Amino acid sequence: MTVVFTFNGLRQGYLRTLPIAVGVSVFGLVYGLVAGQKGLSLAETMLMSALVFAGAAQMLALEIWQEPVPVLALTVAVGVINLRYMMMTAVLRPWLAPVGPLKAYGSLFFTADENWAVGVAEMRRGNRDAAFYLGTGLALWSFWLLSGALGRIFGGLVSAPEVWGLDFVAVAVFLALLIPMWEGPGRNLLPWLAAGLTAWLLYDLLPGTWYLVAGGLAGSLLGALLGKHGEPSIEVRS
Repeated sequence: MTVVFTFNGLRQGYLRTLPIAVGVSVFGLVYGLVAGQKGLSLAETMLMSALVFAGAAQMLALEIWQEPVPVLALTVAVGVINLRYMMMTAVLRPWLAPVGPLKAYGSLFFTADENWAVGVAEMRRGNRDAAFYLGTGLALWSFWLLSGALGRIFGGLVSAPEVWGLDFVAVAVFLALLIPMWEGPGRNLLPWLAAGLTAWLLYDLLPGTWYLVAGGLAGSLLGALLGKHGEPSIEVRS
């Protein structure tokens, strides 16, 4: 198909994704609150949102954050959690490859799970305007940036976050993120146990927050090994 890249397509993508962006803003507020608890300034909070733009990865980075910042451990952990985007974005090749590297990679920078789903659905409907995908990403990015800033400002006004239970916010968010990932004990139990047990055993043995990275890698490797040797594959339904 002939692919175009127009401002009208960008506008349509932005408007289509606005309701989702508003919902994501709640998570952005939480991120801003946690960033404040970790000592990040408003500028640093917004800069991370603008350049990283990955909610789960940013929350993980804040969980690992300490002084001095463990740059290598943080980079590895965030890289592992974002590896899925390499496979996800490959689906968009028929849409983005014809528009050139600048527009294609510029659009892919704004990829998140939510706008990826919207974009893929629109591409499969036969939409020929690839700028639609950029619009979906810009909608999420702009609201994520704004909500993170608002959360950081609000968090800075709270002198004792533990009184309001805000010190538990990061843990609560990760627990909430785990729920939709659970596919039943037959597929999830052993990798999850391996991740938790590895992190627990290495907590006192590894410096800084490397125990978190080790736990994540152990769970991921076991999950991949089980999948390779006969575990049921995930069924995708349209």
